[in-house]
This record gives sequence, structure tokens and C-alpha cells, in this order.
Amino acid sequence: MQDQQPNASSPMQSASPDAAAALYEHYANIVLPIWRGPGFNPALGLAHEAVGPADHVPLPPKRYRAMACARQLFVFSETGDLAHAATLFESLRHYFRDKRNGGWFYSVDATGAPLERQKDLYTHAFVVFACAHYAKHTGSAEAFALLDETTRLIEARFSGGGALLNASLAEDFGATLETPLQNPLMHLSEAWLVAREATGDTAYDRRLALLARSVANAFVHEPSGSIAELPMGAAGNRLEPGHQFEWYFLALGSGRAAFEAAGLNQKLVRAFDFAQQHGVDAQTGGVCAALDETGRVIDGTQRIWAQTEYLRALATRGDATGEQIARFRARFLHESGWVECRSAQGEITRAEMPSTTPYHLATSYAALPA
Repeated sequence: MQDQQPNASSPMQSASPDAAAALYEHYANIVLPIWRGPGFNPALGLAHEAVGPADHVPLPPKRYRAMACARQLFVFSETGDLAHAATLFESLRHYFRDKRNGGWFYSVDATGAPLERQKDLYTHAFVVFACAHYAKHTGSAEAFALLDETTRLIEARFSGGGALLNASLAEDFGATLETPLQNPLMHLSEAWLVAREATGDTAYDRRLALLARSVANAFVHEPSGSIAELPMGAAGNRLEPGHQFEWYFLALGSGRAAFEAAGLNQKLVRAFDFAQQHGVDAQTGGVCAALDETGRVIDGTQRIWAQTEYLRALATRGDATGEQIARFRARFLHESGWVECRSAQGEITRAEMPSTTPYHLATSYAALPA
């Protein structure tokens, strides 16, 4: 099947089509073929966790994560390669579904046997997200059923008694391994947004409203409007610029009333400005990993996903993005793939290419003009 550019719905677009065209071409001609070819293990029907940057040789397999499979399922559903998506959907169900306790294992080993058996909200959110995209494009009754089943399980099992959902539970859901974290809740918002679109079920409006209020009440750093990684007051908290940009897109780009009603939209406008001022290098356009509550850089690593979220947020705002696209291409894309991480000084600190990154490229590029 001919490669296509990402085709998810996009908000206000501000980059010229010419500036974005090179990104689409690189994605279609360089990125996607890796994961149909050398990055894919046909014996298991799963994408390898990562490949080398030049030769695309898979790294020795130690595990396969459900979240990574779900992200690949999203990528190929949105690309229109529904045959490959169907293979990934079957693999997701076959390897990662816990038929005894319900829910989804975190990972399987190199042979496909359950490895990390805990139940984490991040994984379950991506199962909903991927199944919703696959169902939207195929009409699969199985995918619609799985996204509904997983959503109901999340509500029933991950609640700690309040509005916030725990981040990680034991295999049988009997013990809490990790209390609420920002990142899984953000991706659950993302998942329920597309589930609402795919199913038309207004119950997702209620779910989004409850989730948005719980995040606003627990995670917002009021001086900057930023959404912190841990509930406010927790020791060792941090503000990640990439997540401010990501939340900005999800809330303002979706136009869903839940976020406005929770007071998040106005806060995220301030969070964008705070993250851009303190977390984006003025010379290179590189987005750092983390700030403290005063805006001081505490982790200068520049991960590719944070750069893609900055592009998507700029497009959502209607800001000119052509210059930032050029900086991104020069700093993070190359003729055989991409650079996963750079230091603040520009050195490559992670060269291998994970199977999870095409998801970030696809969601970012979908916000840019065709």
C-alpha cells in the first residue's frame, strides 16, 4: 500500500505546506518502511523495541511492551495500511491480554510469554487509544468492544477511591504499586478524546470532565499554569515543557468543553508561555526535558518527542512554524531515520530508534498543513 501522510484531524494550521512536505516525505519514505521491514518481527507479529540508526538492525530483543504495540497499531491505522494494522491488533490481543485477571500485561519476553505483569494506566490508556483509531478506520466490532471493556476496567480498577486514578497496580489489581501521575492521565485524556470521536458515545464527555477536573485540582502549578509530573506538594516534582505543549494541544486543539470547564485552557495558555520562555533554547529551538518551579532547567536533555509536541502546539496556536520545522529537521531527522535524544550541547545521547517514536511524529505532523 502506498504510504500516506498522517491523516488525523488537525487544528488551526500555520506552517506552509512546503515546509511540512519534507516531514511527510521523510515519514513515508524513511520512517514507515523501517517498521514494516527490519523493525518488524514477523515470527511474533510485533515490532522490535528499537533498531540501529544507520543499518536498522534490531537491538537484541529482551521484551516487547503492550504500549509499543499499541502505538504501532495507531501509526498503521492512521497511515491506511490496514493489513499491517490488523496483524498488530491480533498481536496485541494475543500476547498482552490477561485472560485470567483482566486488563493488559505491561510486557512479554523475547518468546512472547508474559514478562512484566503489572497493570499500569499508561498501557491501558494506549490500548484504548489504539483500538479507537483502529475501530474508526475499520469498523472492527472487536476493537470497539475492547476499547469499551478497557475503559470500564480503568474506571473500576484504577480508582483509589477519589477522582484521581492510580498509575500502577499489581497483576491481580489487588495492590497499588504507584499512586497518581500526570503522564498516564494525559494519555488517558488523549485516548478518551479519540474514543469519543470513534464511538459517538457521550459518556466520554463525562469521563473527560471528571478527569480534567481531577488534574486541575491536583497537578496545576498555579504560578505558571503548568501541569506538574507529580501532584503539587510532592517531593522531587518537575515541570516538563514537552508535556505543557502536549496538554495545550489536547485541551485547546480538541475544543472539548471539559477542559475549559475545568479551568485548564487559560492555565495552559500561561503554561505554554512559561515552557517556551524557559524550556526552549533560543538558538537551536531545542526543547529541554524538565524545569523546576522557578523555570530553571534541571534536565537539559532534548528528546525528540518534546520537539514534536512543540511543533504541534505552535500549529494549534496558529503561530508561524516554518522556522521551527527547519530547526527540527536539521537537529533531529537524518537520511536513515531520526535522533532520539541530544544533550543541551547538541551531542547525540541516544542514537537507536525506538518503535514508539513514529507515534510522536504522526501526531505532530497531523497538525501541520497537507
